[in-house]
Amino acid sequence: MKVLMSIRTEYTNKILDKIKLYELRKKPFNENVDTVIIYSSGKVKKVVGEFKIDEIIKDSPDNIWNLGEEVLGINKKSFYEYFKNSEFAYAIKIKDVIKYDIPKDLSDFGIKKAPQSFCYIKEDDKRRWIRKIKKEQ
Repeated sequence: MKVLMSIRTEYTNKILDKIKLYELRKKPFNENVDTVIIYSSGKVKKVVGEFKIDEIIKDSPDNIWNLGEEVLGINKKSFYEYFKNSEFAYAIKIKDVIKYDIPKDLSDFGIKKAPQSFCYIKEDDKRRWIRKIKKEQ
């Protein structure tokens, strides 16, 4: 299953440049997800790429921080502000990053409004998106 995830532009760029190797979240997925489609929030407001999930690590924020600032792609102050009052942190290990040549609109995925965190991509929406891409080629 795929999810479309809203990610701040500064972190999106680090993921696409393969500098940020983990995406951080406060809550886990309820479904078995293997692919994250990246919606770059902020000024960009486009779907800019995707990545496969290698693994998801659930641990205390302190233990997740020990993975290292350089691979988490976030400074210590911002990290601890984000996880303030959180018992657990989730670190999604990123692999197989694909940057789209042409950024896509949310409507290409059957989505009207950007999710606060993420939303699941239904199989029908995925098929519609694949057909649209093939027509564009």
